[in-house]
Amino acid sequence: MKKILVFLILGLNLNANAQEASVEKSIFGIQVGLGSGVGIWVNNESRLSNSIALRSEIGLENDFTVGDHYDGAGFILQPVLTLEPRYYYNLVKRNSKGRNTVNNSGNYISIKTSYHPDWFVINLDDNVTKTADLAIVPTWGIKRQIGNHFTYETALGLGYRVVYLKANYTNGNVQNVDGAQKRNQYIPYLRVGIGYTF
Repeated sequence: MKKILVFLILGLNLNANAQEASVEKSIFGIQVGLGSGVGIWVNNESRLSNSIALRSEIGLENDFTVGDHYDGAGFILQPVLTLEPRYYYNLVKRNSKGRNTVNNSGNYISIKTSYHPDWFVINLDDNVTKTADLAIVPTWGIKRQIGNHFTYETALGLGYRVVYLKANYTNGNVQNVDGAQKRNQYIPYLRVGIGYTF
C-alpha cells in the first residue's frame, strides 16, 4: 500500500510539473547568426499564452536572398524589423522528461514577418536606389539553452517577399523601365544563431 501511495504522489508531482511548462513571461536578448544572411539582432520574446510567444526583433543583416533589386552590391547591411509569433509545441513533453525549458528551450513553428525599410543600406553605392521589402515566412525551428545566458537556435522555412520599388528605382545602369511598383519572389529561409539572454 505504501508503494502505491508513493507512486501516486510521484505521478501527481510529475503531472503538476508538466502542467507548469510554459514560455517565459519576457526574455530580452541579442543574437548573431548566419544562413540566408549574416547579421546581428536585438530581440524580445513575450508570452501570449503557455505555449505561444511573440518575438519582436530589430537588427542589421546582409540578406543573401535579397533578389535582383541589389544585384552586384556585394556585402551590404540593411535594417530589419521582425514580428514572429512562435508556437512552442513540445515544452510540456520536454519538461515531463526532465529536459531544460529555460528561456523557451524547445521546438517551435512560427510565421516570421520581416520588413526591410528603405531608411539606409550600409555599403551600398550612392547611385543605387534603396528599396523596402516585406517577407512572410512560415518557419520551423529549435532553440536550446547553453549555460545560464547563452542560447543557440536554428530555423528554416520557405516564404514570400514583396519588394517595393520606387518610381525612380535604379540599380547601377538598370532603371525601372517597366513601371512596376513592386516585385514578388519566393525566398528560402535559414538561420543558425548564437544568442545571449539578459
